Amino acid sequence: MFETAELGQRVTKEEFKSQEPALRDGLLAVQRELRNAGLPVIIVMAGVDGSGKGETVNLLMEWLDPRGVSVNALSDPSDEELERPPFYRFFRQLPARGHMGIFLGSWYTEPIRARVYRENKPSDLERMITEIVQFEKMLADDGALILKFWLHLSKKDQERRLKTLESDRLTRWRVRSEDWKNFRRYGRFRRICEEVLRKTSTKDAPWHVVEGKDPQFRYLAVAHIVMKCLKDRLSVFRSRPAPRPPEIVPVPPNQKEILSTLDYTKAVPAVEYRERLQELQGRLNLLARKIHRKKHSVVVVFEGSDAAGKGGTIRRMTEAMDARTYQVVPICAPTDEERAHPYMWRFWRKLPRSGQIMIFDRSWYGRVLVEAVEGFCTDEEWVRAYPEINDFEDHLTRHGTLVVKFWLAITKDEQARRFKERQETSFKQFKITAEDWRNREKWELYESLVHRMVERTSTSSAPWTLIPANDKNYARLQALQTLSDRIDAMV
Repeated sequence: MFETAELGQRVTKEEFKSQEPALRDGLLAVQRELRNAGLPVIIVMAGVDGSGKGETVNLLMEWLDPRGVSVNALSDPSDEELERPPFYRFFRQLPARGHMGIFLGSWYTEPIRARVYRENKPSDLERMITEIVQFEKMLADDGALILKFWLHLSKKDQERRLKTLESDRLTRWRVRSEDWKNFRRYGRFRRICEEVLRKTSTKDAPWHVVEGKDPQFRYLAVAHIVMKCLKDRLSVFRSRPAPRPPEIVPVPPNQKEILSTLDYTKAVPAVEYRERLQELQGRLNLLARKIHRKKHSVVVVFEGSDAAGKGGTIRRMTEAMDARTYQVVPICAPTDEERAHPYMWRFWRKLPRSGQIMIFDRSWYGRVLVEAVEGFCTDEEWVRAYPEINDFEDHLTRHGTLVVKFWLAITKDEQARRFKERQETSFKQFKITAEDWRNREKWELYESLVHRMVERTSTSSAPWTLIPANDKNYARLQALQTLSDRIDAMV
């Protein structure tokens, strides 16, 4: 793969200067078009130590409008980042629509380094390659243009480059002891990098291997590729068909919807409820302290029908815990900033640190429920949301985060009774809106979507717990019992 990047290609200074003005003008023009079209661009600058990655990024920053470009020079992850799944730090740095994000150090850096130094197994690298391909596909499906550059040097040229930098007092700071340590493993780095590049060069995110020996050649090669890819992306964007709202097919009449199989008559008398509530809250308190002490993390998701009792159940959980051990995150309509990023971006940013329990009042499942019903997402976005959600939760569980998901279900008649009670009780009136009544007209459609959601996203590592909640006492105790059992099994 790297042989063509060792041909000793050169560009004279005169040739470089003759091409520079047109390239700069062209890049600025296409950058403005991308911004107006709202298309995000992600540039990964990787390659051999000393191949000119930083110099090339500096040139791009000089030629582009810096107001629309962010450079992410990522080195070792911080303690805060290590407490979350590996892709947490990369999601946080993703550019908004219409902007460019350049990554010096990326999701490729650590898996390659760890394999070269035998800190992980071949199977670990294969798993990371799979995760990288899924991550980049998600970004591309969301509309991002992904440009990946590998700047290459032969072993002889790398040694010459490092020695040249080290011999000049003005540039020797750029050569680290780690660079020479890596150089001594040049052959192993090359073999592993070839494997990773070959397996991650996809139609959505292909690699561009560029010879890094001659600066003028490298600069022009990268700039021409960037401009051509940006123009091609704009051409595809202009010719794309208009997005369509989701076409939701109800569950076939001969197939039972999962919510209809629940026993809504289950109830717990008040006296028994008070006794068991104290017992379960005491147990949860001890388990939450153990979570905090052992530096585990837990994500609890609450979804359900309007007025199903999510808020009341969450309060019974938080009453049992020290405020330092948990956080409640209410999810509502996305902000303008959140809409400018991939759908899962805002949820990746809210993940708990080690030792914390994060409770989501509504969650990422909004895309396959209310957004699908109301047409707030396209048909394509709705369909691909299922695998994206599963990938997200898979990242959490592989990192050691416990994921507990509750759906609180009530009957249509019980919901009407609770809506009426809210209207007639002054301190509950804020909970009821005209939209809540309007949603009741789509009750059957929502039930079909819940059935599909459970069918496609209830996994062995992150299963759904469906709770019939016509009786609030029963629902609260079941949620507390389930959460405590799941935590107990983990710790």
